[in-house]
Amino acid sequence: MKKFISILAVSSGLVLFSACSTNPSDQAAVTYKGGTISEQELVDHLKKIKGAETAVQDLIIFQIFEENYGDKITAEDVDKEYNASKEALGDSFDSQLKLAGYTTESYKEEIKRGLAYKAGLRANVELTDEDLKTAWENFHPEVEAQLIKVSSEDEAKEIKKSLDEGGDFAKIAKEKSTDEATKEKGGEITFDSQSTSVPAEVKQAAFKLKNEEVSDVITATNSSTNATEYYLVKMVKQQEKGNDMSKYKDELEKIATETKIADPTFQQEAVRNELKKANVKIKDEDFKNVLSGLMTEPSTSESSTDASTEASTSTSTDSSN
Repeated sequence: MKKFISILAVSSGLVLFSACSTNPSDQAAVTYKGGTISEQELVDHLKKIKGAETAVQDLIIFQIFEENYGDKITAEDVDKEYNASKEALGDSFDSQLKLAGYTTESYKEEIKRGLAYKAGLRANVELTDEDLKTAWENFHPEVEAQLIKVSSEDEAKEIKKSLDEGGDFAKIAKEKSTDEATKEKGGEITFDSQSTSVPAEVKQAAFKLKNEEVSDVITATNSSTNATEYYLVKMVKQQEKGNDMSKYKDELEKIATETKIADPTFQQEAVRNELKKANVKIKDEDFKNVLSGLMTEPSTSESSTDASTEASTSTSTDSSN
């Protein structure tokens, strides 16, 4: 939820700054008893606010990406993202939207900008054999399974005991599982290594099972609520990936592409490419250097330092979690 609100707040700031900085003049922007604040005064004030340069930088980048890739985004794409946000926030969605100063229409416009940005990143992806090999190492094809999810470890252990004694997995799933998406189907589910419907801990344990084998109790953390949950998985149809990468070319390319566009270093390279192609010129003296950090390619030593720092930060974060 915090990420959603943050995106809305940043977008609101970009829209406000853009509206105020278009040909500012001495015309009154605000009036009050005894005086006025001109458009120029308002813009001058906004320029001094902490984060103004970042807001301008983002405004330029997103506008260029939308100009170049916005036509690749359909109304269906936007609606899908909009509905996902609405579902994630539930009853608070409308109030959060209003708090950020958005209407349904204006928020959908921001979603389109974000999707155009992602489309632009994809357009800059050039996969190597090494990228595909890395994707292959972490790839597992789709399997058919059944699962039971409960909130108590003791209950999970009791269910495991019942299953070991010949209990019917589907029947127990319907009676005991708290997973609303699968319980009515006896826990039936399909997933692969990239699926987000199943926790990573569950996938890792499931991929080690043979057909008809039931796992031990699996402990997993709900990524949305941080609650600890307990799973039992029965493998119905295992699928070994074998040694032939070519059979899964499309899947591997998708995985490698998504990995690439999630990489901050690649994102910066892609943005730099798009800014250079757009031949951006900053004519506002106060913001003349706003893109300098993005337009300059990092040296090898800087890249190594950044990578080392990022790895250190990542390790510290992982340890704290």
